[in-house]
Amino acid sequence: MLHPCLSCGACCAFFRVAFHWSEADASLGGVVPPELTDTLDPHRLVMRGTQASRPRCVALQGVVGEAAHCGIYEQRPSVCREVEPSWEFGRPSAQCDKARLGHGLPALTPADWPAADQRDISGLASF
Repeated sequence: MLHPCLSCGACCAFFRVAFHWSEADASLGGVVPPELTDTLDPHRLVMRGTQASRPRCVALQGVVGEAAHCGIYEQRPSVCREVEPSWEFGRPSAQCDKARLGHGLPALTPADWPAADQRDISGLASF
């Protein structure tokens, strides 16, 4: 079974992705590609495309609800790393549920998460 996020992408096309500018400053250890960001205010950047009336992160690849993944998964901002899919760790996620419902997708349930030894997470390296 593939990780549910690999057929979703809703959070990447629902929320503004804002984070401290240092996350895109390589001299300070930042890894977010600065060319994919815009300035939000003196302290924060945003991922391009996420401030639109219909947000969609510039790094999102694929079709929301079908097959989607983050094109910079290993370099994604901290706020993206902090988003938990509902029930992956045994608890719901209001953020995940809100994004999925906003795209007409059902909220994830515990049944979407088989035992860890049955999951195919090999595709997450590119997520």
